Amino acid sequence: MDQCRRRPPALDILLTVPLMVFVLAGTAGAASGQDDALRGIDVGGFLLASLAALPFVFRRVAPVPAAVASATAVAVYTASGYAFGPVLIALAIVTASMAASLPLSRSIPPGVLLLAIVTTGLVVRFAREPDDSATVGLIVGPTWLVVPFAIGVVVGQRHEVRLRTRREEADRAVDAERLRIAAEVHDVAGHGLAVIAMQAGVALHVLDRKPEQARIALEEIRAASTEALDGLRTTLDTLRAADAPLTPGLPGLADLPALAERIGRAGVAVDLTTTGQAGAVSPAVDHAAYRIVQESLTNVLRHADAHRVRVTTTWTPGELRLAVADDGTGTPGPEGGGIGGMRARAAAVGGTLTAGPAAGGGFTVTAVLPAGLPAQEPR
Repeated sequence: MDQCRRRPPALDILLTVPLMVFVLAGTAGAASGQDDALRGIDVGGFLLASLAALPFVFRRVAPVPAAVASATAVAVYTASGYAFGPVLIALAIVTASMAASLPLSRSIPPGVLLLAIVTTGLVVRFAREPDDSATVGLIVGPTWLVVPFAIGVVVGQRHEVRLRTRREEADRAVDAERLRIAAEVHDVAGHGLAVIAMQAGVALHVLDRKPEQARIALEEIRAASTEALDGLRTTLDTLRAADAPLTPGLPGLADLPALAERIGRAGVAVDLTTTGQAGAVSPAVDHAAYRIVQESLTNVLRHADAHRVRVTTTWTPGELRLAVADDGTGTPGPEGGGIGGMRARAAAVGGTLTAGPAAGGGFTVTAVLPAGLPAQEPR
C-alpha cells in the first residue's frame, strides 16, 4: 500500500500533460506580447516553465516538495527576466493543491517558505531592472501564491469537516448498534429471569405440601430458561447479520398470545384485546411492539404485585397503539423497570411511549407506533 501511495495517480499524470502544454504555449504567447521583458524566451525559459508545471503530477504523493519545486522554478524564471505568464498559474494550482491536502497547522510553514522563495525571485528581478513591469510583478506576484493558498486552505478545511462528520456518524451508528444489542439482551434475559424467579418462588412455597405443583413450576422454569437461551441465540445471530438489522426469526405481534400464556402460568392473568383493522407494519415496528409489551409484562411480574393485566392493541389508519395496564399497587420509577429502554425502542421506529400510574389504580404503559395501510384480506 505504501508503494502505491508513493506513485502518482493516473489522473494526476493525465492532468499534468495539458497543464504543461498550456503553460508552454502561454509562455510563448506572453513573451511575444511583452517587449519590455529583460530576456526573450529561449530553451532555458521553456525548461523553467515546464519545471513550474511538472510538480503537479506529485501533488498528492509529495505535496510540499512539489510546491517547493514549482515555486523555485518560478523564482528562477522571474529572476532571469523572462516575461510574466502562465508559470504563475501553474504555481497557483500546485500551491492550492498543497494547502488543500494538508491540515492548516502543517500547511502554514511550507506556505511561508513558498512566499519567501517567490518573493526572492521578484526582488532579484526588480533589482536588475526596476521598471514598471518589475514593479507590478513585485506587487502582484505574491497574490498568485497567497490567494490560491487561502482557497486551498478553505477547501481542505471543508474536506476535513466532511471526514469528521462521517467519522462522527459512524461512531453514532456503532453506539446505536451497541445500545440495540444491549436492549435486546436486556429484554430477552430480563423476561426469562423474571419468569424463572416467579416460578422458583412458587416451587419453594409448595415443595413440601404440593410436590406435584412444584413439579409444574420446575417445568415452567426449564421452559422459560430454554426459551430465554433460544431467544438470546436468535437475537445474537440476527444482530451479527450485516445485510439486515432484523429478520423474521425475531418475535413480533403474532407471538403475543404465547407471551400472555407464559405470563399467565407465572401467576398473572393477561387479557389480550385487539380493536380496529390490523395494518401492515415493518419488521422493526413489529418487533418493537412485541418487546414493549414483553418488557411491560416483565415489569408487572417484578414490581406491580398485580393479579391481572390488560393488553390492548388498537389499529387506526397509519397508527398502532399499544396499552398495557395492570391492577397492581407497585410502580417502577420514572425511568426504572426498563421504561427508558421501551421509550428508546418506540423512538427508534418513529413512535412515542408514555408510562405512569393510572387514575383508577395500577400502572399503564402506552406506546404509539407508525403503521402502514390496512392489510388486504386473503381471497
